[in-house]
Order: sequence, then structure tokens, then C-alpha cells
Amino acid sequence: MSSFLYRLGRAAARARVLVLALWVAVLALTGGAALVFNHGTDDTFAIPGSESQDALDHLGRVFPEVSGTSAQLVLVVPSGAAADTPRIRTAVAQAVTKIGKLDQVATVVNPFDASVHGAVSGDGRAALIAVPLKVQLAAVDPATRTRLAAIAEDLGTEAGAKVYTGGDAFSDRVPKLSPTEGIGLVIALLVLVLMFRSLIAAVMPLVTAVLGVGVAVGLIYLATLIAPISSTAPMLAVMIGLAVGIDYALFLLSRHRDQLADGLDVEESIARATATAGSAVIFAGLTVVIALLGLSVAGIPFLTTMGIAAAVAVALAVGIAVTLVPALMSFAGKRLTPRVRKPRRKPRRRPQIARWWVRTATKAPLVTVLVVVAGLAICAIPATSLRLALPDNGTEAQGSPARDTYEVVGEHFGPGYNGPLIVTADIITSTDPVGLVNKIADEIRRLPGVASVPLATPNPKGDTGIIQVVPTTAPDSAQTDDLVSRLRGQEQHFLDVHGTRTAVTGITAVGIDVSAKLGNALLPFGILVVGLSLILLAMVFRSIWVPIKATAGYLLSVAAAFGATSFVFVQGHLAGVLNVTHTGSVISFLPIILMGVLFGLAMDYEVFLVSRMREDFVQHGDPRRAIESGFVSASRVVVAAAVIMFAVFAAFVPDGSATIKPIAFSLAIGVFVDAFIVRMTLVPAVLALLGRRAWGLPPKLDRMLPVFDAEGDALAHELRLAEWPAPGSAEAVSAAALRLEDDRGRPAYTDIDLHLPAGEVLVLHGVGACGKTALLYTLAGRVTKFTGDLKVLGRVLPQHTHALRRDVAVVPCRDTTDPARQIADALAGDAALVVVDDIDLVLRTDVRDQVRALLAERRSCSAGTATFVVTCQDPERIRDLMPARATHLHVLTAAQPVEVS
Repeated sequence: MSSFLYRLGRAAARARVLVLALWVAVLALTGGAALVFNHGTDDTFAIPGSESQDALDHLGRVFPEVSGTSAQLVLVVPSGAAADTPRIRTAVAQAVTKIGKLDQVATVVNPFDASVHGAVSGDGRAALIAVPLKVQLAAVDPATRTRLAAIAEDLGTEAGAKVYTGGDAFSDRVPKLSPTEGIGLVIALLVLVLMFRSLIAAVMPLVTAVLGVGVAVGLIYLATLIAPISSTAPMLAVMIGLAVGIDYALFLLSRHRDQLADGLDVEESIARATATAGSAVIFAGLTVVIALLGLSVAGIPFLTTMGIAAAVAVALAVGIAVTLVPALMSFAGKRLTPRVRKPRRKPRRRPQIARWWVRTATKAPLVTVLVVVAGLAICAIPATSLRLALPDNGTEAQGSPARDTYEVVGEHFGPGYNGPLIVTADIITSTDPVGLVNKIADEIRRLPGVASVPLATPNPKGDTGIIQVVPTTAPDSAQTDDLVSRLRGQEQHFLDVHGTRTAVTGITAVGIDVSAKLGNALLPFGILVVGLSLILLAMVFRSIWVPIKATAGYLLSVAAAFGATSFVFVQGHLAGVLNVTHTGSVISFLPIILMGVLFGLAMDYEVFLVSRMREDFVQHGDPRRAIESGFVSASRVVVAAAVIMFAVFAAFVPDGSATIKPIAFSLAIGVFVDAFIVRMTLVPAVLALLGRRAWGLPPKLDRMLPVFDAEGDALAHELRLAEWPAPGSAEAVSAAALRLEDDRGRPAYTDIDLHLPAGEVLVLHGVGACGKTALLYTLAGRVTKFTGDLKVLGRVLPQHTHALRRDVAVVPCRDTTDPARQIADALAGDAALVVVDDIDLVLRTDVRDQVRALLAERRSCSAGTATFVVTCQDPERIRDLMPARATHLHVLTAAQPVEVS
């Protein structure tokens, strides 16, 4: 990975004009296409397979009048007056007639009809005109809303009353960007200026992040051509894309400027920064993308598309970080080099906050661990009351028609009228459909939690009955959930007594089902995220305890964020300060979004901070020194990244929509807790407690796990060996201090030093049969878990083992019946290196003659003279096979270095 990124960074720096032009063209193309072709967002929250959704779909076919969205007109007279007067009845009847003639109106309910119950409030001051529409919310024509509002205004004038126009048809749940969100970018700019002390360096991450977000939003709106996408998806992509885009560019710029300060050439520094910091960026981005795509485990389409949209934004941020950022750094050239301050005559000692902080955290590590864990556990207590629900008109902006109508309905009729339930009944076999529906309605009226049953009627065909049930409580309350469960619990009773199947549906029931399914998905999603973090971090840090500690810290951060969110948005504390106008519940998909996004960000900080500690430990072997040194060198960048991330998320809280506000708040709290309390306080303390035990994997597990070089160690190794053993060397194999251990830690071979010129033959033999075979396969690129320096055919191993294997042929004489044919095929296939194991097992005279001729010729079609490495037990048995003047005989033992004979 690091080698590929090294070449990519250098290529981007050299082709900076082309890279910049391509990204600008992509932005223009996606943005223009999205403006022209997008179909708009769709906030229909559906959950296929649930009882409520199936029943709603069925109603759409048999009773379309009640399956679409709806509008409400609420007439309210002054205190002391009555709504039920002849003048008002006449005005309402005229308004109902006008409404019924509108194109998208399915029907309209006159509150004063004899068959209608509960449409006049108990205090007599309000009358509710229900207007079911034929279409869903996304398909409501703006002209329909305009005409309904005009009719309502005329009704108010004629009746001498105030008429509110609202309902779901008037809701506006599309989140919009406001100037407040720009505060986050301003704070990010200030942090970057203070950190870099360079306006060019400070502006660069903002430019690249905004470009990436622009491309992501364009792609999301283009995707509306093929799939419904909620309005929350692009807003979530903007929020997450800005945050990670700034952070990823910050990591590369920070590493590049440090290298420039050390005197490295601009192009070389760009390549190395892309390889090292870029590896960490790809790792962090990969974890976020996987976690976001993991939202699909809930099996809810709108959540899956939301996760994909946010993952696209993160993937674009990663792509821009490793391509456009190097190009822009190349444009800036030496101007990004940090200024060297002139020394003062009397240098003033300034306290190093980072060093003081880490020493304080590790002075009594057990105390630090206990205090942090106990404190975060206390902060997580409010999470036990976290309540999930889908947004309704009660979450609309204050002063909007939908919100005003919602509040008026709740005030005069009761909170349940804002979220009525619908019970459907299959009455196709009934001889008295009206009577059957009325019997079921009477039984439902007697159930606890039912405020009224204003409507009970069969459809025009007489095969399906609907019963509208108004709860006594608000749509997002726990008591309404209980009523839905109670109604569903009566389904068997209705089947046994009345012979009819029933189902509970309606927007409120669908929301309850969505919330329940999302709640049930948290555990499998959490297992996925935790398991993923353990594996990925074990790959990066080659440790058992570091992943366990990192995952435990992540869970603490999530719990604390849940607790803070419930404290404000459910319990209502500090709601006024944060401009929270609706409390009691949060958007259903907040927990799973928080877990997914925070996972990636937490792993980002973990990698950047702990990798510096591991690097120092590998070099010096002192765990306490490694904690302090790594913390001091990395904390400045981590603090800046966390402050920027916090600012971007927090900027969406003051004027954010009711959907985005709690998500942004929870992410801001989660980032703050994870970065400053978990990563920068708890992590050093835990590592100090573990000491040397923190660093290391069992040998068997170490060999099983692939290596993810997020710290650039492989690149550093490759750059160190670039001119080794000498510039322009013609050696086919160069090795120094090679060592390999078996599963029990016993050496298979040790201290191997050899230099084999191209076209020569190397013979390995000695007392270690397993050792010689292991060394042979190491030189062939088939064994990668060795230590030492190795270069084969000009490629540094183990970094380039996959590329090497195309040019190396392995002939195991013990397992083949015709080794001569295999050697000949290898030479004909342009193999530059042929390794032959146990060549002394070739006993047949004709086969030995063929092998002798092939070794003497050693010609491959286009690679010139091939190089051979062979093993044997007894070199005397193969002297007749070896070329007279081209043989290097090496005696190999398991505990001694190679000797040349």
C-alpha cells in the first residue's frame, strides 16, 4: 500500500495541472448533471415486510382514499365562542365542496356530518376538517397546497374564525444549509491558521473538503434517477464529508510540512507524505466506509441509501486526499515550509502542555483509568431513557404551518389526533360489512389508551374495512407504542370471534415499526463494528491489547454520546440553550449513524496517535518513553483534527433541522469525548499499565493476519534499500541478516547473508532440511514473515512478493515426476529465477542429463540468462549436474551463517 501511494503521490505532484483540471471537471459535470436531471428527494420512510407497511400497501390498492398523505384544516373560534353555529356550518360546507373538487384530494371529511365522530373538540372551540390525498408526500403538487391555503383563508373570513392549514401534506422536512453551518468552516480555518501559521496551508484542506462534498452531493442527487433518496442523505453526506475531508488533508499537510522542515525535497516529501499519512487516511476512510455500508444490516432501504450516500462522500474525501492534495502541495512548493523562528536572546521556557498532560495521565495510570471509566459510565446513564421515533410535524420549525397546526390540534383535541392509527379488517366474506366494522370499532373503543374512534367504514367494494383509532398520547410516546402492541394483540381475538383478519397501519404505526427494527439492528451492527475494529487494529499495530483497548474506548465514547443526546433531546435539559424545540425522542436512525461514523473517526485518532508510540517503541524498546514521545509528536495534529471535527458537527446544531440537529450534536459530543478523554487520556494510561505486553502478537496469529502498513514502515524499508547493495547492482539475490522462526519460536534459519549475481547458480545444503527449504521459498517470495533485508531481481521483499512471483518458478523435486520438464517450461516462460528444491532426488540418468543441460544453458527467451537456486542434502551427489565455473556452494545450518565454498 505505502509503495503504491508513494508512486501515486509523486505522479500527482508531477501532473498537478492535470489532476486539478480533472477534479474541477468532475465537480462541474456532476453538479451540472444533478441540477438538470435530479428527481428530488423522497422522505417516504418504508419498511418492507412489516405488518404496517404491508397493510398500507394493501390500502393503496383497495382503499386509496386513506393510503396517501393528508392535510388538515383546523377552525378555531375565540375563547367563549362555539364552533358549531349555523354560520360556521354553512361556511365549512362550502369549503368542503371546494376542497373536494381539487385534483389530488381523495375525499374530504365535514366535521359536522352525523356520521363523523370526534371532529369537534371537547371544549367546542375547534373543528377539524380532514383532507386525505390520493398521493404520497413527495408527489404533492405545490398548487394543491396553495389552493388549500386559499380556501382556508376564505373559510376564516366567512366564519369569523382562525383557520390553520397543516397536516403531513404541508410538512417540510428537507434539511437546508444555513449561514450557521459556515461557522464550523470559520472555526476550522482559524484552527488551521494557528496550527500551520500559513494561510496557504490553512485554506488548502477547506478547498479540497468543499470540492469533495460538492462532487458527493452531485452524485447523490443524480442517484435519485434510479432510487428514492431521503432528504437527510445529502445533508448527512455534507456534514461527514466536510469533517473527514478537512481531517484527511490536515494529516497529509502536517506530515509534508514536517518533512520540508527536515530539508527534504518538495517532490520527495509529497511522495513520502502520501505514502505514510496517506496510508493512515486510507485505513481511516476504509473503516468509515465499511461502517456506513454496514447500515444495510438493518434491512431498511432508506437507511441503506443513506449509508451509501455518506460512504460515497467519505470515499471521495479519501480519493481527493491522496490525489488532489499532493497536486496542490506541489503547486505551493517551498511556500509550505514552516518558518524558522529567530532565537531569542534570553530563551523563555514555555511549558509543554502535551508532555505535562501525558505525564499526568500516566503518573498513576490505574487511577486515571478508573476515573475516566467511572466518569463516562455516569455520563452514559441518561442513555437508558433514549427514545427513538421518526420525525413528524411536531419536529417542524416553529412558526411553520405544519407545526402551528400540530400544536393547535394537540391543544384542542389531544396529542393523539396528530398521529391516528388505522386498523384494517378483511371483510370480504361478511354479509354485513358495515355492522362488522362497527362491532370491531366498539371493541377497540374500550381498549386502554384509545381516545376515540372517529371513523369506521368499509371501502366502496365492501372487501376491506378501515377503523381510525386516535390514541390518548402523542405519536412518539411510549404509550402509543403500547397501544399498537395492544391492538396487534387483538388480531387473533378478532379472527376467532368475527372471522376477520386485522392489521394495524398508518404513518404512526410505520414509524413505530421502523424504530423497532432499527433498535433491533443495533446489536448485530455493534458486533460487526466491534469485530471489525479488533481485526483492523490487530493488523495495523500487530498487537492484541491495543485493539481491545481501542474498542473498549470506542464503546465508552458511544455510550457517553448516547447519554448526552438523551439528556438534551429526550429529557429536555439545556434544550432552550441549544434551540431544541421538540423533546421526547430523537430520529430513529441516530444511534446506528453515530456508531458507524464515530467508529471511523475513533480509529483515525487511534492510528495517528498510537502509531507514533509504536514507532518509538520499535526503535528504542522503552514502553514508557514510547508513550510520551509518541504522544508529544502526534497530539498537536490530533487536537487540531478533533477541534475541527467538533466545530463542523457543532455548527449544524443551533439552526439545524430536527432531523440533523440530534445527529450533529451526538457526533460532536462523541468526537470530543473520544479524542480528548479516551484517546488522549485513557489510552496513554492503559498503555502505561500494560507496558511491554501492549506490543506484540502471538507468532501464529501474527503470520495469519495480513500486514496493513498504515505507518509507512514498508516504504521506509524500501527507500533504505533503494541503492542497496550498490547503485546499478546486477545481483539477482541480495540478503543480509535474514532470519525466520517457526510457530514455536525456533529458528528455521538465522543470520543469512548472501550476494548472488544474475545468471549464477546457488546451491544450499547442510544439516537443516527444513531450514534450506524455508530459505529457498523465502528467496522465491513464497514466505513473507521473515526479518532482515532481502532483494530479489531488484525487488524489495516482502513488499513486492506478488510482483516477484510472476518472474520466479518453483520446482519441488520431491513432489514432481518430471522436474526437467518443469524447469524447461519455466525457462520458456521467461522465468528470471528458478528455484529447485531437493535436486539430489533426481536419480534417473536421462532426467539428470536433461537437468544438467538446462543448468548449463540457463537461457530464458527474453530475460537473458536465468538465475538458479537449488537445495540438496549432499552436494557430492550433484556435482556432475552443476556448471563447472558458475556454482556458489553454500553450507546452510539452522544456527550458523552461510559460508561460501
